[in-house]
Amino acid sequence: MDPDKFDYLYNCSAIVLERDITFLIQLNHTDLLAILNQALVTSTERDVLWSNFTDCLFAGKQRPFDLEWWQKLSWSAVFAVILTVATGGNIIVMWIVLAHRRMRTVTNYLLVNLSIADLMMSLLNCIFNFIFMLNSNWPFGGFYCTVNNFVANVTVASSTFTLVVISFDRYMAIMRPLRHHMSRRRTTVALILIWVASTVLAIPCLLYSTTKERNYNLVFLWLTYLIPMTVMAVCYTLMGRELWGSKSIGEHTQHQKDSMKSKRKVVRMFIIVVTIFAVCWLPYQAFIIILHHHQSIVGSSYVQHVYLSFYWLAMSNAMVNPIIYYWMNNRFRVYFQQIICRCCCLMGRENRTSCQIQETTGFHRTNTARSHSTRIKSMSIRWPHSTAESHVQAIRMRTRSICDKMHTTPNEVAII
Repeated sequence: MDPDKFDYLYNCSAIVLERDITFLIQLNHTDLLAILNQALVTSTERDVLWSNFTDCLFAGKQRPFDLEWWQKLSWSAVFAVILTVATGGNIIVMWIVLAHRRMRTVTNYLLVNLSIADLMMSLLNCIFNFIFMLNSNWPFGGFYCTVNNFVANVTVASSTFTLVVISFDRYMAIMRPLRHHMSRRRTTVALILIWVASTVLAIPCLLYSTTKERNYNLVFLWLTYLIPMTVMAVCYTLMGRELWGSKSIGEHTQHQKDSMKSKRKVVRMFIIVVTIFAVCWLPYQAFIIILHHHQSIVGSSYVQHVYLSFYWLAMSNAMVNPIIYYWMNNRFRVYFQQIICRCCCLMGRENRTSCQIQETTGFHRTNTARSHSTRIKSMSIRWPHSTAESHVQAIRMRTRSICDKMHTTPNEVAII
């Protein structure tokens, strides 16, 4: 720190603390910062003191890391995209599972828990942190600073632990099918334990959020990233060897082939979910650790953009999961298309016909290997309680009636 900055620090400290400057200049800057921190912690007007101190320290100067207006606008647009997609996508996932009895499976309940954690991260943490990083100022008060740090740690830990539970559930279903029995009661207990463990792990943020504890950050990194990622990597490696590497003697029945295909699709989807989670959070976690050991990086001119980039990548994980479910799960895709079409139909009557055609063609693509009548029969057996499939089924039956009158095929009507 250059002499001018030392002068600002001691002078502003004397004004805020109302202490004699001759006493303060006898202290080194570490002791001075300790006194300032103690005053902020014990004062009932902590926010006022901190505001006065920063206004004095940066009087007539630009705040550190304060970006140009066009840079703020660009970053705002980028973060608005992930917040919008993450909020909408995770709410839809929760609606799909909770509002449709057929979708209320053990795995889907865990996906709902993952969506809740992502939604909390987006709405209660990401927005406020982004405003702070954008303006180099925290305008939300000391209390929510503590709450913000607590929510961040709880949601990250909850997401990681949920993925670990999903990995164990899939591992038992594939490697120990006769012993696998994840009932709804056990799932409820697992979800409670996930949030309890996450809360306990985040309690230091409630108690010591005004200090920076390197040891705690390292412990949190090990417990919420390195160890869980290692465990999940081992689980999915063993499952991959079982599903794709082993060769059974003799021919498989059609039921066995369908079961193996279904298991492979589910495991493939979760491998992608876990991999993207690891990739999204790795740069951010590594950057935080590097900053602890190389404080000189903080003074560089590009550090704010690097930090925003890594933070955006970490937060983007909240919007990726719903996209993966839509891409790789047929049932989720049907419901996503249904709600998207409902939203489109609200825009005008002329869109309703196109919405029906989209639902019909979307369902046709998922069952191209079967005939039209066979598809309707199989859906009525597999999803007897689902309103979404019943709605699509009724649309297709009406479409077939129109086809018979026009002497055309359902595909031709869909193309029209």
